[in-house]
Amino acid sequence: MWMTGLSGAGKSTIAQGLRARLQGEQVASVVLDGDEVRAGLSQGLGFSQADRSESIRRMAEVARLLSRQGMVVIVAAITPLQAQRTMAREIVGEAYREIHVHAPFALCEQRDVKGLYARARRNEIAAFTGISDSYEPPVAPDLVIDTSACRLADAVESLMLAFSTASRPVVAPLGTRA
Repeated sequence: MWMTGLSGAGKSTIAQGLRARLQGEQVASVVLDGDEVRAGLSQGLGFSQADRSESIRRMAEVARLLSRQGMVVIVAAITPLQAQRTMAREIVGEAYREIHVHAPFALCEQRDVKGLYARARRNEIAAFTGISDSYEPPVAPDLVIDTSACRLADAVESLMLAFSTASRPVVAPLGTRA
């Protein structure tokens, strides 16, 4: 499950909540968080489009390998461009499911516990997605989760319902049954 969205939209929180739920049901799962991957596997890469694409490629390769071993892989990464998400889909293959974790920009900025938006507005961070760098919302995600209108438990339940029983893409507002 590839979760894309702006910083502060709730990708990491939902990913960890889903992983906890899956573990409770004895389902092998792992979270690949963009920030954590940058600290290790993609250490040394910057925020240029080329570096972002390389980091996403690395996450997609790891996701593919783990998925083929039977794990549910939950990727929480901004993945700002459609071309990057297309590349990830091609690498991961049939197992790829795109989830757009959406929240209005102002809410993402309010939730910013790391102070990244403020630093970007002060020009301390170059190429910050949503301010000085673009984010292309997914055109046809498998699921949209609007975190401005839901609780974590609702988001996790939507993911469980959408991908445990559906073999087709599902787009459902949170709180409704797909």
